[in-house]
Amino acid sequence: MDGLGNRIIVVAFDGWNDAGEAASGAIEMLRETGEYELAHSVDPELYFDYQYTRPASKMDATGRRELRWPEAALWRPRTPPAEGAPEFWLLTGVEPARTWQAFANEFIDVALRDDVTGIILLGAMLSDVPHTRPISIFSASSNEEVREALELERSLYEGPVGILSVIEHFAETAGIPTATLWASVPHYVASAAPSPKATLALLDRLEELTDVDIPRDRLRTDAAAWEASIDAAAADDEEMTDYIHQLERTRDTWDSPEASGDAIAQAFERYLRRRGDGPGDHKR
Repeated sequence: MDGLGNRIIVVAFDGWNDAGEAASGAIEMLRETGEYELAHSVDPELYFDYQYTRPASKMDATGRRELRWPEAALWRPRTPPAEGAPEFWLLTGVEPARTWQAFANEFIDVALRDDVTGIILLGAMLSDVPHTRPISIFSASSNEEVREALELERSLYEGPVGILSVIEHFAETAGIPTATLWASVPHYVASAAPSPKATLALLDRLEELTDVDIPRDRLRTDAAAWEASIDAAAADDEEMTDYIHQLERTRDTWDSPEASGDAIAQAFERYLRRRGDGPGDHKR
């Protein structure tokens, strides 16, 4: 595909960049709809703080106890696609606790070795948006060629970042073009994770950008059920209902024909600066 090529790594991490588990849920859905094999995994001793991300004790099929360590891994399709067709590789796991530069460079080295042509990073942030409207996806790239080819925005955010922004920086430095997709998850439903409606919005936008068919009928059903459950909770809370109506009015103003794309982008950037965070910088 234009801008990002045909071998694309899709990236999402649990933690800071993953409100409503929307981004990690998108990767999980991609893994469920395809066959993948491990291409590379990191040594957890190098990157994770076990007091923060503890190993878990599990029982295997024979009843034997084993330890599962926090991980970050790159998965590739088990079967190559038809010639010229785009393919997704998947990079996912837990956001590392230390040595982020080495972590990012380790995966970028693998990407260069395996002729990866582009990277799409998925994230989600808690925002002042209503659950009753379509989930907004902020689609951006720091790469001018990608922005022009895919008609993406350029983020003007400055401030603290998460691991997605670090990987984006090192990928672009190494000559691998990138794009980022950020879902805005209603902050008042933070406890109602996962958020399948946000996951669905990310996958819709990913398919739109890449022309890769992503089966997600079950996710549409889950998204409708999630929205209905929030509706039911709000119906019993007058204050919450009033607040949601206020958010709906604001969103409808943004979506009106009178609201230009530039105005919306500027309002989005002002909102991020006011909160002191942004794409790559909202604690989940």
